[in-house]
Amino acid sequence: MTTYVWNYLAEYESEREDILEAVDQVFRSGRLVLGDSVQGFEREFAAYLGAGHCVGVDNGTNAVKLALEAVGVTRGDEVITVSNTAAPTVVAIDEIGAVPVFVDVRADDYLMDVGQVEAAITPRTRAIVPVHLYGQCVDMAPLLRIAAKHDLRIVEDCAQAHGARAGGRTAGTFGDAAAFSFYPTKVLGAYGDGGAVVTADAGVEAALRRLRYYGMEKTYYVVRTPGHNSRLDEVQAEILRRKLTRLDGYVKQRREVARRYAEGLAGLCGDGGLELPVVAPGNEHVYYVYVVRHSQRDRIIEALAERHDISLNISYPWPVHTMSGFAHLGVPRGALPVTERLAGQIFSLPMYPSLEPALQDRVIDALHDVIRTL
Repeated sequence: MTTYVWNYLAEYESEREDILEAVDQVFRSGRLVLGDSVQGFEREFAAYLGAGHCVGVDNGTNAVKLALEAVGVTRGDEVITVSNTAAPTVVAIDEIGAVPVFVDVRADDYLMDVGQVEAAITPRTRAIVPVHLYGQCVDMAPLLRIAAKHDLRIVEDCAQAHGARAGGRTAGTFGDAAAFSFYPTKVLGAYGDGGAVVTADAGVEAALRRLRYYGMEKTYYVVRTPGHNSRLDEVQAEILRRKLTRLDGYVKQRREVARRYAEGLAGLCGDGGLELPVVAPGNEHVYYVYVVRHSQRDRIIEALAERHDISLNISYPWPVHTMSGFAHLGVPRGALPVTERLAGQIFSLPMYPSLEPALQDRVIDALHDVIRTL
C-alpha cells in the first residue's frame, strides 16, 4: 500500500453527512452566487481571526493579487517577498505587472529573513508580501516597523497558516490585508478551489468587493477601474462554514502528528542527520506541512519509494527565481544562497489530521531504515 503525503478520504468519511448536507442546503436555497453562505462564511472567518472584514474570492492566488491591487500596488511597483514559496505567491505579483524582489530566508525555520528587507527597498518599492510558510508566522514586529518607516503596504500570504499565531495574534491580522487559500490540502480546506482576503481597513474591503466582481458596485456598472470575476462559490463557502467550526480540532490533530514525528525521529537527528521543524520564538505552529531536511534528501526519497512504497513531496524543489517562467526577472543563481541550498535538502512527511498512527509509524520506521543505511 502506497503511503502519500496527503489523503482526504478518511476525513471525508467522518464528515460526509455534513458535507453533503451543505451541498444540498445551497442547491435548495435558490441562490447559487454570492448568497447567504458566502456572506455567513465571511462574517464567521473574520470573527475567528479577529479581523475586521473578510471578502471571499475564488482561489488563493487571486486572493494575493486582489489584495495587492486593493492596497494600491500597480504596474511597475516593486513587491518584496521570498523565493522559497509556492509559485502562486509570485504569479500573483507578476500578473498585476508589479515586479517581485526577493530576499533570502532563515536557515533554521525557512521563513523570510526580515533583516534583509530594508536593503532591498528602492524608490519603486510599494509593498511587502511575507509568506507564513509551512504553518507558522514570519517575524512580523520588525517587518511592521520597516513598513511604517518607508510607507509600505504589507499583504500577508496566509495560504499555509490558518489558525497560526505569533505573539498572541492570529496570522492575517498584522498587515494591511492578508490572503488565504482554501485549496483542499490546506489546514482549512474546501472541496475545490476557494480563497479570501481579510483586512481591518473598510476602504480596502470596499475595493476588494469591487475587484472580485468586475469592478462593479451596482449590477452591470463598472466604477473606477475594471476588476475580475473572482467570487467564492456558494457551495464551497457553506462547506467552509461547517469546517471552520472544526478548525481548532484539525490544528490539534496536526500538532499531535507533529509531536509523534518529533518523538519518533529524534534518534536520527544530530550532526549531519535529519533536521526537524524549528518553531520560531512566540509562534504557535499549525503544521500545514511537516518539512524536514537532510543533505542526502534525494537518496532518501528514492529509497523510501523503492524499498517501502512511500511517496513523499518536496515543498519546494525549485526556488521561484530559478524557474524558466520567471527568467525575465533576471535573478541569477547564487543570489539567494540559503533558499537554493534548502531546495536540495528539504522534503515533506505525510501530514493531515486523519493520518493514522500506524501509517505514521510506518513512515518513521522506514526513515530509520533508510537513513541508517546511507
